[in-house]
Amino acid sequence: METIKNYLETMFSTLPNTYEVQKAKKELAQMMEDKYTELINDGKTDNEAVGIVISEFGNLDELAEDLGIKDLVVKEPVLNSRKVTMDEAKNFIANRIRYGLYIGLGVFLCINCFVCFILGDALHFKTDALGIAFMFLSLAVAVGLFVFSGITLSKWDFLKNTDCSLDFATTNYVSDQKENYRGIHALFITVGVILCITSVVPAAIFDELTHRDTAFGGIMLFVMVGAGVLLFICTSYRNGAYDILLNLNRRGTMGANFVNGQQEDRYSNETVATIMAFYWPTITCLYLIWSFLTFSWWKTWIIWPVAAIISGVIKKVWGEK
Repeated sequence: METIKNYLETMFSTLPNTYEVQKAKKELAQMMEDKYTELINDGKTDNEAVGIVISEFGNLDELAEDLGIKDLVVKEPVLNSRKVTMDEAKNFIANRIRYGLYIGLGVFLCINCFVCFILGDALHFKTDALGIAFMFLSLAVAVGLFVFSGITLSKWDFLKNTDCSLDFATTNYVSDQKENYRGIHALFITVGVILCITSVVPAAIFDELTHRDTAFGGIMLFVMVGAGVLLFICTSYRNGAYDILLNLNRRGTMGANFVNGQQEDRYSNETVATIMAFYWPTITCLYLIWSFLTFSWWKTWIIWPVAAIISGVIKKVWGEK
């Protein structure tokens, strides 16, 4: 019966999410279940019963009039439309995880490319050649990671540029993966924030213990901030992969409601959508920069309610209903 259920959900996935369509789907589901039970009682195997049920009830065009949805069953254009298979969904998630790590490492190297200058100063090197060499090497590796990730991920551009959708089984798989990852995602974000906020602690400790400025506290600051940002990027890429896939089924169709909370926020303006994709990470960066520059943690928190109000206004004006 699970195969029949998946097939039924896929049949109705592109139809509008209306009362008439929901009623027709329930009626057809009951007919399929009754036929399947009848065939099993007659001695048919599960595979035989499933095949007969799908062959008899699997053409929605032929059943539309009897189900009262003839006017709603419209042939979808297939020229620029495609189904994303289960294997493609798994590969996309795996690629996003891998390249999220590459990009995170690249950003980590960019943040820490000046560490050798600080270390050289602490060890009283007479030349900055080592620091310059390390800086350019770090930046070269970081840029290489960015370029490699961008080129390899470009093969998935069709998910943005083509009318794609997921079937019921694939949607449930992705939804389960996202739900299972929810706790880890929250942990990574929490640890990343803690690392960024406490990155000034080592410098304070070294200063207190040695009663003089020390480079090692500064080095730890860069390393901890870089590690925190690395966690932000890695977990955002993975969680973003689930959101991208779950948003493929068009809003307002039956397929958009395969699972609860499947659809994320969408915007009618492409520029606004691009901006909002980076909105909260940007707010986080601004909060940390402002806080570290002023050390006025008691007032920098105001950025969060202000950002939430702005986000709400944007959703109200440009969000898809």
